[in-house]
Parts: sequence; structure tokens; C-alpha cells
Amino acid sequence: MKKSIVVSAALAAFIAAPAFAGNETAGTNMSMKPVTSQVSSKDALTDAEVRKVDAASGMVTLKHGALANVGMPPMTMAFKAKDPAMIKQVREGDKVKVRVENVDGTLTIVKLEKQS
Repeated sequence: MKKSIVVSAALAAFIAAPAFAGNETAGTNMSMKPVTSQVSSKDALTDAEVRKVDAASGMVTLKHGALANVGMPPMTMAFKAKDPAMIKQVREGDKVKVRVENVDGTLTIVKLEKQS
């Protein structure tokens, strides 16, 4: 009889104890909904530096950060510019933000923003 009283008391103490000490979960979203970013990966821009501009071929060589949407690590590479106007707005050494996508099998700059 004594053993069952000790076990019952221990079980009661365990059940009554709070699951978390203090206020560790205050402000935490405990829902199971996925968290979404403010900027979708479709709109994400990558930091880059213009290394070369070739207006004749429509190519811009960039030293760029990771291009997650096309699975490319940071490197220096030439890309086709989707719009010829992009070529006219940048010069070697310019800091830019770019969006590169695979367009009909060619890695293409589809968005380019010159940084000040």
C-alpha cells in the first residue's frame, strides 16, 4: 500500500508541473501552418558585381552570390541579358542585384537593378 501512495504522489506532481518553465513560448506561433517569407523565392534578387559588358553578344559577366533558384553556387560567369536595355544601364565594376532564370535552356538575367 505504501508503494502505491508514493507512486501516486509522484505521478500527481508530474501531471501538475508546467510543461515549460517561465514564459519560454510567449509570442511563439505554435500552429502547424508553414511559415512564408515576405519575398517569395520567385522574386528574390542576388547581389552581384559587373565584371564585363559585351553589348555585341548581349552578355554580362557577373561575379555573383548563390543563385538558389537555378542551383548555382557563388562564382563569376557570363549571362545573356533578357532585355538589351539592361546592357546599356551597367558598366564594369557596378554593384547590382539580379534575378537569373533558365529561359529555354539559357541562363538569362531576367531582372537587373543597379545599386547606388
